[in-house]
Amino acid sequence: MRVQTRDWLKFVSLLGIAFILGLVFASALDLSRVRTVSAAQGSATQAVRTQTTAPLPPTAAAGDFSTMFVSVADHVKPAVVFIKSERRTQATNNRRLPRGFEEFFRVPRPPIEQGTGSGFIVSNDGFILTNNHVVADADKVTVRLYDKREFTAKVVGADPATDVAVIKIEATGLPMTSLGNSDSTRVGEWVLAIGNPMGEAFTFTATAGIVSAKGRLLRGLEQVQGYSIQDFIQTDAAINPGNSGGPLVNTRGQVVGINSAIASETGTYVGYGFAIPINLVRTVMDQLVASGHVTRAVLGINIDDVTPEDAQAVGMKDIRGVVVHDFTTEDSPAKRAGIQQGDVIVALDGQPVEYMAQLQQRVGFKKPGEMVDVTVQRKGGEQRTVKVRLQAADAARLAGRDDAQTTPDRTRGEQPMEGGLGVSVEPITQEDAAARNIDAVRAAGGGLVVTDVSPDGPAFGKITSPTQVATDIILKVEGQPVRTRADLRTALRSAKTGDIVTVVIYRMAGDGSRGAQRVVRLKMP
Repeated sequence: MRVQTRDWLKFVSLLGIAFILGLVFASALDLSRVRTVSAAQGSATQAVRTQTTAPLPPTAAAGDFSTMFVSVADHVKPAVVFIKSERRTQATNNRRLPRGFEEFFRVPRPPIEQGTGSGFIVSNDGFILTNNHVVADADKVTVRLYDKREFTAKVVGADPATDVAVIKIEATGLPMTSLGNSDSTRVGEWVLAIGNPMGEAFTFTATAGIVSAKGRLLRGLEQVQGYSIQDFIQTDAAINPGNSGGPLVNTRGQVVGINSAIASETGTYVGYGFAIPINLVRTVMDQLVASGHVTRAVLGINIDDVTPEDAQAVGMKDIRGVVVHDFTTEDSPAKRAGIQQGDVIVALDGQPVEYMAQLQQRVGFKKPGEMVDVTVQRKGGEQRTVKVRLQAADAARLAGRDDAQTTPDRTRGEQPMEGGLGVSVEPITQEDAAARNIDAVRAAGGGLVVTDVSPDGPAFGKITSPTQVATDIILKVEGQPVRTRADLRTALRSAKTGDIVTVVIYRMAGDGSRGAQRVVRLKMP
């Protein structure tokens, strides 16, 4: 019995030793990895896909943000300035007094309006960039440096069309900013906005964000003589009143834009700030320093960004370029060269044109008299390149006068919707147009006033009626003049469902300002 027990214990001990040796052997082979192989393979596959894009630079690592922003702020802030402008205005106090009491209240001197903004030094001898609206009409401009020294500045020149101004202080050895390349700035890049928001209480404030978009056109900003050039960089770096004129800088401390505007219903920051690209600013600055003003060239056309209907009408697969609505004068250089209403400009001097502000900027800073190659695409897919001799902007102002408030008073309600466009129209004769000084309609021999637009028709949202902000007069459909309802029906006779129909209208603004022709493209229902 004792022998059997002993043998049994030996057997159990051997099994135990074998089990322990097995665990040691398995550990050596790392068999536990078998359970994670599939997950690891999945991760490896994912890593390969994500590495098809360039890795982030070392400075973009989360732990480096604070160091990066500190370095940029320390580098740029000494070259940022606080600007205070003063304007003497006519006294307005008496206007608030009851009639007959004015002589009892004397205003001892005209009041002074004060405004504040930002700027940045671009030369060590005192040239400073800022916004035009910061110093416009100022009787006195005071500049305070980061080291608290103050100087009275002289306005060297200003360009309202781009909202850029150059001022100068008499000082030397100043810290200065480095100007970058706004064309190479990409959406998603980190940027800092440095300036003086909300006046003197928050001077030399730095805020961080990213480039949110490029090539923004801010409709609603004042258009100066019809040639306002807008090609804004959008950023979510906090910008508030007082930041105007300050620099937008990249993570290398280079200025890529001048902070200029915000989109807000409250007047303060809500996430949408806009800066003028520094490449545009540099061109303006050079002219202002050289001559005190900017000489700008134009093609002599009214344009807008291409719509999907425009692209389809001219046989383009990509929705890009600018559509020609009208010509600024009968002697427009573009019209003389053979460009037509409805043409889509797709390239300038062989360089693709993507959007309106891009074309404005490329043309605007060439020299008047210079020849450019304009590539257009028109109905049927025809593409041609024409040579246009540019004209000075001052020579291309719109001619004539319109009295939009004297639009013929037409009745509404019982008029039929014409021709599948979903509009009701009434004829306006050449004599009517002449009596109301609507030169474009008179020259066309008359047209059709749009009196109503159906919300279910293709014209809704593209053609307006007197019940809306502006009144439209249809001049041509598919290139054919339309002066009667019969003309309109004839012009649309061959249009089939899905076809794009080109309509030339004359839009008369409801506030009495000058009207203009536009090309509207509608898809037939």
